[in-house]
Amino acid sequence: MKVALLTREYPPDVYGGAGVHVEFLARELRPLVDLDVHCWGEGNTAGVFRHRAPAGLDGANDALRTFAVDLQMSAALGDRDLVHSHTWYANLAGHFGKLLHGIPHVLTAHSLEPLRPWKAEQLGGGYALSSWAERTAMESADAVVAVSDGMRGDILSCYPGLDPDRVHVVRNGIDTTTYRADPRTDALARLGIDPARPYVLFVGRITRQKGVPHLLRAARAIDPAAQLVLCAGAPDTPALDREFRSLFDELSSVRDGVHWIPAMLPRPAVVQLLTHAAVFVCPSVYEPLGIVNLEAMACGTAVVASAVGGIPEVVEDGETGLLVPYREGHAEEFEAGLTRALDRVLGDPAGAARMGEAGRLRAVREFGWDAVARRTADLYEAVAKAGTA
Repeated sequence: MKVALLTREYPPDVYGGAGVHVEFLARELRPLVDLDVHCWGEGNTAGVFRHRAPAGLDGANDALRTFAVDLQMSAALGDRDLVHSHTWYANLAGHFGKLLHGIPHVLTAHSLEPLRPWKAEQLGGGYALSSWAERTAMESADAVVAVSDGMRGDILSCYPGLDPDRVHVVRNGIDTTTYRADPRTDALARLGIDPARPYVLFVGRITRQKGVPHLLRAARAIDPAAQLVLCAGAPDTPALDREFRSLFDELSSVRDGVHWIPAMLPRPAVVQLLTHAAVFVCPSVYEPLGIVNLEAMACGTAVVASAVGGIPEVVEDGETGLLVPYREGHAEEFEAGLTRALDRVLGDPAGAARMGEAGRLRAVREFGWDAVARRTADLYEAVAKAGTA
């Protein structure tokens, strides 16, 4: 079967969980199907075709630039038997490809625009366009893949007109050969992190979704012996940038060992950071699955995470980490819960080690990418047999 995988992110331009998902899914799908990848960027390689918005749209709203790339992608699908899109950045290309070429469209939902209203800060009126694109593609897709059971419930709640039989759960995976404990500490030394002193680690984007301001406020009260390491890209909006910097500066003024690493680090450095962390923290207020928690678990590190979305399907409370309840509008309650959970793990290194070992075993046993790819290829076959709707 000739399949086109459509995505914004693809190596070397990967900045979030959806990009990691597509990278490893594509690798494992190649032995199973004839695969082309269409992504953003410049310069084609074997089986990978990169597209960019025309220069005339430089400076335009990001949603308009996205639609321009989607048009290019959809025009390039003429020889494909099926198209599989990831995130709203590529969903419209998949929908156009279905209509233009008469081929089935499979859509993987990594997040949902109706559940991310803060994106209006980032996209302005483009948020209405991104929401329209997602809804149009979602409701017309021949199959929708949810990356967790929680995500499936959210999809059907946000899009009640969608036939539940078209929504399938295929959880995210983890490459447990790439993500495994690394005893080296040279990356920590380069980054100025004291390997002899415990540290709490966050890895992710600075967005409303990821809950970083909650973490910065919670960190004021955690054990002063611990460092806090934020491996976090540039904030989404100027307002969030100002809020983050203010909270970071305030925290740095009352405790030492607070590190912000704004650069995108190479994967081996991230693996070292994950390996040597006393605890990994994921304070997201919305998370369909949270692939970064799997990465930490695969490196043998205990996780403290918010009990939202698909995270409880990954992090077993009390076994591989601790879950902290989150209720919108109750920030202080959530932040106090984060502080207590982080201190509990920091104060029990032996218990943290047991959680880390259990997390590694769970990642290997239940989240291998080979199984994810096989389930995805089986879905392709079923959709192709049924034909387009």
